[in-house]
Amino acid sequence: MTFEPRRRRAREIAADVCCVSAALVIAVALAGEAEDIGQVTGRALFWALVPGVIGSTMLWWRRRYPVRVALALAPLVMLTDMVVGSLLIIMFTLAEYRRWGVTAAFMATYLVAHIPYLLVRPDPHQSALAISTFHAFLLMMAAMLGTVVRARRDAAAAVRDRALRAKAQAELRTEQIRAVERVRIAREMHDVLAHRISLVSLHAGALEIRADLPAADVSKLAGTIRVTAHQALDDLREILGVLRGGGLTVDGGPVGLRPQPDLGDLDTLVAECREAGAKIAVTDERPDRAMSASMSRTAYRVVQEGLTNARKHAAGIEVHLHLTRTPKDELHVELCNRLADGATIIPGAGTGLVGLAERVGLAGGRSHHGIRQNPAGGLSFCLEVWLPWQT
Repeated sequence: MTFEPRRRRAREIAADVCCVSAALVIAVALAGEAEDIGQVTGRALFWALVPGVIGSTMLWWRRRYPVRVALALAPLVMLTDMVVGSLLIIMFTLAEYRRWGVTAAFMATYLVAHIPYLLVRPDPHQSALAISTFHAFLLMMAAMLGTVVRARRDAAAAVRDRALRAKAQAELRTEQIRAVERVRIAREMHDVLAHRISLVSLHAGALEIRADLPAADVSKLAGTIRVTAHQALDDLREILGVLRGGGLTVDGGPVGLRPQPDLGDLDTLVAECREAGAKIAVTDERPDRAMSASMSRTAYRVVQEGLTNARKHAAGIEVHLHLTRTPKDELHVELCNRLADGATIIPGAGTGLVGLAERVGLAGGRSHHGIRQNPAGGLSFCLEVWLPWQT
């Protein structure tokens, strides 16, 4: 049991003790008053006080069994009016924990049940109607006070529930943002590592095929493999460090990642691929190269994925890269290469183009890839992407 429930239980016990004590004090006070005015005297006073004491004691269970305690008090009302304190407290409890209809029903029951006692032992100074009216007023006040306490408790509980729901929703939203960002980082990992590892594979393949290369060329290729492998390891270590360490801001942004490349780095990308032996013909017909950073990064990843796939599936075949701005104010990226015959294929997961299409769709663009007839004869595989031109 935690500290808070223990403290709440202690408050409840203290409140129950106070209620029982208050009811007993009221019963004794009413007994003294009844004796003073001659309403009840002698041995009859004792038997009139006993139900009052019993009713006061039953209040100990009022919180757990409010309706049962209220039912048990109903017969006592016909025997004495020294249970008035117990009636007020049980009316307060009923209004606090039960529906108003239940409270009103017991109120009417108590008023009717008390009439026989008033007729048998009338008050010499007040009429039965005045006493019943006064009792009805007291019971009504107790019920209203219990209703107010219940309303305040329900309002406080509603505020706590809203706060808890808001906190849970905020945590859920944060986790969703983090999950989306992790997926985005994983996609970046695929793009970057697939590109670099394919370069390593091509260079290693060149060493395997050309065993007669001069020592200087072999050293150069080995150095290129080493540098590219180190770059891949650095990228992998950086991304895994973000994922493992939770290096994301509350808004889901990555912490510590280097700036992502965009179309401004296109020449470097093409140079790396050409150095690896790829044949690339670039036609850049963009009249205006100013473009939003997000669209520029997406376009760069499109080109990178297209060149990586070409190296995997059409090694040694020239790739035609064409970039232009369409009349519909879109960036059109097209990569085409002839289909390879008997080329060595580097294994892949087959999800690159799927992830690329998803990336393009999230950016508000569209993509298409497939085999089509080459105007010069033969078949070509083409990847085309259209992205909104945003500045």
